[in-house]
Amino acid sequence: MALSEHEEALLQQMEEALYAEDPRFASRIEKTKSRALGRGRIVVGVAAGIIGLALIIFAAMSSSIWLGAVGFAAMVAGIVWAITPAKQALGSVAEDGAVTPHKGGRSGPSSAKQGSFMDRLEERWDKRRHDQW
Repeated sequence: MALSEHEEALLQQMEEALYAEDPRFASRIEKTKSRALGRGRIVVGVAAGIIGLALIIFAAMSSSIWLGAVGFAAMVAGIVWAITPAKQALGSVAEDGAVTPHKGGRSGPSSAKQGSFMDRLEERWDKRRHDQW
């Protein structure tokens, strides 16, 4: 059953509030969700690998080189599919709790207004030292 627009908006607000309140917990939840999605990928890859192996065995019994090659390709493709992680849309949580998804490419922010990597590290370091005093 699909959610109504009001329910979707409420769910979105709750999600944003979770990110604002506890970004570490929210990122842990995202990792757990991505692991569950990866299990299906492993099952499909292993199944393709087993089918490929069965084709190789059948090709060895029937002396069919082409069937053996197809089986080997299916087995390798299934194993590669199972061990490679799925590409996911990554995002970052700002200090105000807003989530900004990255549009592919690099995983870090690339705009010039945010400063260089070292500038941001120095800013974080100064903020930590200031918070301790």
